[in-house]
Parts: sequence; C-alpha cells; structure tokens
Amino acid sequence: MKNVRIALLGTKFMGKAHSNAFSKVGQFFDPKASAVMSVICGRDPVATRDMAGRFGWHEASTDWKAVVRRKDIDLVDVATTGNTHKEMVLAAALAGKHILCEKPLANTLAEARAMLAAVKKAKVLHMVGFNYRFVPAIALAKRMIEQGKLGRIFEWRSQYLQDWIVDPNFPMVWRLDKKQAGSGALGDIAAHSIDLARYLIGEFDEVVGMTQTFIKERRVPGTGKRALVTVDDAAAFLARFKNGVMGTFEASRFATGRKNSNGFEIYGEKGSLSFNLEDLNRLKFYDRTEKAGEQGFKDIMVTEASHPYTGNWWPSGHIIGYEHTFVHEAFELLNSLAAGKMPVPNFEDGVRCQEVLEAVERSAKSRRWIKISSV
Repeated sequence: MKNVRIALLGTKFMGKAHSNAFSKVGQFFDPKASAVMSVICGRDPVATRDMAGRFGWHEASTDWKAVVRRKDIDLVDVATTGNTHKEMVLAAALAGKHILCEKPLANTLAEARAMLAAVKKAKVLHMVGFNYRFVPAIALAKRMIEQGKLGRIFEWRSQYLQDWIVDPNFPMVWRLDKKQAGSGALGDIAAHSIDLARYLIGEFDEVVGMTQTFIKERRVPGTGKRALVTVDDAAAFLARFKNGVMGTFEASRFATGRKNSNGFEIYGEKGSLSFNLEDLNRLKFYDRTEKAGEQGFKDIMVTEASHPYTGNWWPSGHIIGYEHTFVHEAFELLNSLAAGKMPVPNFEDGVRCQEVLEAVERSAKSRRWIKISSV
C-alpha cells in the first residue's frame, strides 16, 4: 500500500477536524493509500506540540515554509485562516506537493484563480474541503437525484443559520475582519450552501443579493479599544441556475437560537428532498408518484449499510456525527492520491464557488443581477 506523508498547516478548529480524520480513516475504512501523519505546523510551539501528541503527529513545527519544502512530504493540508491560503498553496505547488485546502479556497476570486493556475502548472492533485458533500444523507440525496427520483427539478431553497455573534459584547475576532476572513457569513457558511447547490443541482447563471452588518464595531480583547467590523453579519440572495432551476439562499450568524442550521429543500416534478445538518442522519423524501391520499414526507434514517459511507461505521440505526464527514473526505482523498486521479471537489470547484461569492458581493453593492460569467 502506498504511504501518503502529510504535513498539516493549522492547529485550531479545522486543524483538529483534519487531524482526527487522518487518525481515524485507516481504522474504519480501507483506503488504497495510508495516511502518514508526518508533521503538524502552527504558530504557538507549545500548542502545536500538544496537538501533535494528542492526535498522533510524528513531529511539530512552527516553520511552515520549511515544512512545505521537505522532500519527505507528499501532501500539504492547508487548514489556516483565509488570508494565508494563497501563499501556502503557491509554495506547496512550487514544491510539487499535492494539496488539500480548506474552504473557501481564497479570500478573493483573483486569489482563487491564481491558486488554480499554480496547481495546474505544477501538475499536482488538489482538493478543497467542502466536507458536507460527504454527509451520508447528502450523498444519498445526490444518488436519488441522479436516479431521477425527483424528475425535473424546479426550486432549490437553502439556509445556513448560526447565532454565535448576536451578543453585542462578543469581541472582535479574525472572522470579523475582511483582510483575514475575506467576508463574513457569506464566505464562511454560504460557501457551503453554494457548493452543495452546485453538487446537487448544477451551475449558477446569475444572482442578485444583499448583505447586512448589524453591529458595526466590536471591542478588541485586552486593549480597551474598538474596531470596525468589516464583513457581513448576514447575506441573502436569489439565483438562477443554467438548467432553469430557481434558487434562494440565506446565511446568517445573527439567527438567534440557530446553532448550525445548515439545510436545503429541493422541489421537483416527481418529489422533494429536505435536509438539515442539525439532524444529520435523516433525509426527508416526498414521493409524488405514490398513490393519492398516501403521499407525504417520509424520514429516511441514513444509517444502513447500503447508504454511502455508513456501512463502515456502526450497525443500522447507530448514528454518526459532524466529525465523520472529514473521515469520509480523507478516505476519498487518499483513494484519489493512490490512483493518481484528481479528487472531487477540487480547486476548480473552489473557483466556481468563489465566482458566486464575488458575484453576490458585487450585486449587494450595485443592487442588480450579476451574471456569473461576468465576474
């Protein structure tokens, strides 16, 4: 079996999610390549050494540039803030490394396109971390759509709602700074909805949107000063898809009472599908072809061995969680690397998502429809 020697850049939220995935994937799945957790890299030497010990990384480093150049590294995993993605990806591509990069791919469309050009020039394999594609219920929805269970699709509706910054006393953090984060709810969470819409429905044609920042200033921890919030707190937009489907999207980090409500509804001529991440193991399906008077939404508990990925976990009815999506992502990545085949989703998907994000931002400023082909 081929070994894939991994360098992970980042020790926070996504660093933990990726570390857990690489440590678990070989225990529950049989990928065609083995994940070798060679080195984890972070800014804080103490915290980075702690992460290495906790998750099984062989080494800890604070010098990502040196790590990327190492000859004993095959894959560079970029799990850092958005403003660092471009520099790290370009360096990894120049060093001939395969790359996994968290979403959104970059803070701007220009950066994303530069990153895609770099990996193409280097002829390395690349993946972008849209982990929700690997939720079993969402993968099942994809299968059902491809099987024609919904027939012609008319509408897509989605929302990604959180409330973690509703409190006006919540401090200024990097996710509220455009220079570091690129955008607010739009890039942070609507990016997932955009990617799922592309995955399940098709390509975008045009959008019209609005954004809002409800609290304009936040206190800077430890300084007594206040700083301007330079990203959106909420975003909403309409979309037309190239295949004629109509879409509505909403993303907010001010939806009081919603913790991680990532949901979508798809309406077609033969039936409908409904999903929400807060009920991750359940997919709702309405079958219009059933006998009149017996129709209604039914719950599919996506825990059977016949469902995507679930047969590698527990017996039927034993649910899985958020962290498992990253294990599935790692499984698909390792198989692609073993076969020398481009993973999906990859930087092409990252750029397509960034095109929509940029179009929504332009639309919010100009208050008009924006063609995706024009961005």
